Amino acid sequence: MAKHSQMKVELTGVHLCCQGCVDAADAALMSVPGVKSRCDMDNRTVALTAGDDAAAQKALDALAAAGFYGSTGKQTVAMKAVNDVPRGKVNSLKVSGIHNCCGLCCRAIKEAIATVAGVTGDTAEPHATTFEVIGDFDAAALVKALNVAGFSAQVE
Repeated sequence: MAKHSQMKVELTGVHLCCQGCVDAADAALMSVPGVKSRCDMDNRTVALTAGDDAAAQKALDALAAAGFYGSTGKQTVAMKAVNDVPRGKVNSLKVSGIHNCCGLCCRAIKEAIATVAGVTGDTAEPHATTFEVIGDFDAAALVKALNVAGFSAQVE
């Protein structure tokens, strides 16, 4: 009889400010067959169990595509950038695919953006999954700030 091993992953630092965030993260994870998950809004964690590393990675990719980001503390299974980030400084960057279901999400996004040196403004509004950031800033620093705040997004 074959022994089935389970891959357990705990993501920390995930943006989960309200039930809308939890529902969206759960929906993304439920789209991956064989993955079970539990979101903990108070601790900003997502615990998931998958059949193997490949299924766990698919779950993390689905979570990133839904606009969430977190740290696994593992080398083998980890959140990845949704797309290539422009190198160096930019004057404008379009951000899309970010989770932003309410005013609290938007405030967290704006607070993360504000930590990036050289940013002078943004067009982020509650419920908008696409917005623009302007100034003279490092694109990778913007992505990192959003990731630290628990968000994943595409940048152009």
